[in-house]
Amino acid sequence: MQTYTANEAKTRFGEMLDRVQREPVQVTRHDRVVGVMVSAEDYEAMRQFYADRLIKSMDAMANEAARNGLTPEILDQLLADES
Repeated sequence: MQTYTANEAKTRFGEMLDRVQREPVQVTRHDRVVGVMVSAEDYEAMRQFYADRLIKSMDAMANEAARNGLTPEILDQLLADES
């Protein structure tokens, strides 16, 4: 992965945009990574991956809760504001 300092990223922005079409680019400031730039295509793929993973996790939790007898009615009772 290519690394640019924040100053290089600013002064060579066009070059950096071209590079991120091929690979992610790290941006550092004071010798620590402060960001990573990726192509729009890679960003969308990552968003979709994590959205799918979240949905699968939520489905698994809902199924486990149902197997353990948690019904919507019981959940409503547990979440009711009693203050």
